[in-house]
Amino acid sequence: MTDAHATHFDPALDLELRREAAVPPRLVWRAWTEPELLMQWFTPAPWRTTACELDVRPGGKFRTVMEGPAGEKHDNAGCVLAVEPERFLLFTDALGPGFRPLGSGFMTASVTIEPTATGTLYVARAYHKDAAGKEQHEQMGFHQGWGAAWEQLVGLVGRL
Repeated sequence: MTDAHATHFDPALDLELRREAAVPPRLVWRAWTEPELLMQWFTPAPWRTTACELDVRPGGKFRTVMEGPAGEKHDNAGCVLAVEPERFLLFTDALGPGFRPLGSGFMTASVTIEPTATGTLYVARAYHKDAAGKEQHEQMGFHQGWGAAWEQLVGLVGRL
């Protein structure tokens, strides 16, 4: 990650998932930035991502709709903050497209994709405004959910 896209990780406020897999970084990037691919892995089963709108540029839209097995539905809209193609993506639910404030927001997230000798080092971070937000996200199953989604992503890109 370049210094231009560095974000400060504070373990008191933020969560991190770090994984490595024998998959090419360019395919991990595609899975994050092509709606038809993101919809196949983004939500841990048995939940599904049923809609996705991505405009992968600063100020662009990052929207997903997640549906649960009992009919629960979560429409999550946000804004892309920073992009370094095939390496870094930063987005938030505190802003809408065009950096318009939404009046609410749970987190800002970053995804860093780094090539390794055998594939990809993947670091996903969720940044929260306070410790209560971090704790809530942790109790919602951040590590299990984001970890399961990563495994689904690896399975998907292994078939591309």
